[in-house]
Amino acid sequence: MTREFLEIFGVKISNANSYREVYETLKSTLYSSPSFITVNNVHTVVESVLNKEYKEVLNNSFLSLPDGKPLSIFAKIKGSKDISRIFGPTFFEKTLEWGQNDKIKHYFFGSSEETLDKMNKLIKQKFQSAIISGCVSPPYRQFTPEENEQFLKQMNKSGADLFWIGLGAPKQEIWMYENYKKLNRGVMIGIGAGFDYLAGNIKHAPQWMKNCALEWLYRLIQDPKRLWKRYLVTNTLFLYYCVLDLLHIKNFDT
Repeated sequence: MTREFLEIFGVKISNANSYREVYETLKSTLYSSPSFITVNNVHTVVESVLNKEYKEVLNNSFLSLPDGKPLSIFAKIKGSKDISRIFGPTFFEKTLEWGQNDKIKHYFFGSSEETLDKMNKLIKQKFQSAIISGCVSPPYRQFTPEENEQFLKQMNKSGADLFWIGLGAPKQEIWMYENYKKLNRGVMIGIGAGFDYLAGNIKHAPQWMKNCALEWLYRLIQDPKRLWKRYLVTNTLFLYYCVLDLLHIKNFDT
């Protein structure tokens, strides 16, 4: 199913057509070898064009979900008619909901203590049967080898099935790639701002903005100081790369 991929600028993107389909695929791998899943948008795809090592990280993920609406739109232009956007924060909530019946154990790694606390309180209210095996707010810097070893030891001790990693791109994808094989079992998922959405720190855009691929604008309005440069650069480069790709001017595999 979503193990089928299409390529956008040389990045493998899962040809996913529903949240439920992705969830069932995720469930099927929980008890096999450890793996990791990336949640991709314009920012991560553009970053992969600029950084070949980062592209290798994304292309080694078990699933590479089309989080950004522009990715699914461009994929359809390229001929993938069935692909749908899989918005990371929404998939996070649906997995918490559906995972209640399947007894899935969750572990949260990233964000601040305050955000994790708000999120856990909301989960207890909204998803009362969800199993939370642990959560850690790591330091906002490069981890020391000793810290990293301790984090992984805690993860393995927790017995969790899903490890939601909220370190922000590209840090979280690189960290998962370097460490997922050190898990005894389970799947790491890079959820980016998913913790902040669920905790209420970031508001969801109106549906019409999501449908028009303008969610980035809504986020920019909420946090212009931090995001203006990223969106100015990455959105412009994305449109430029789309033109180069459609006109067969640039080979993104090289």
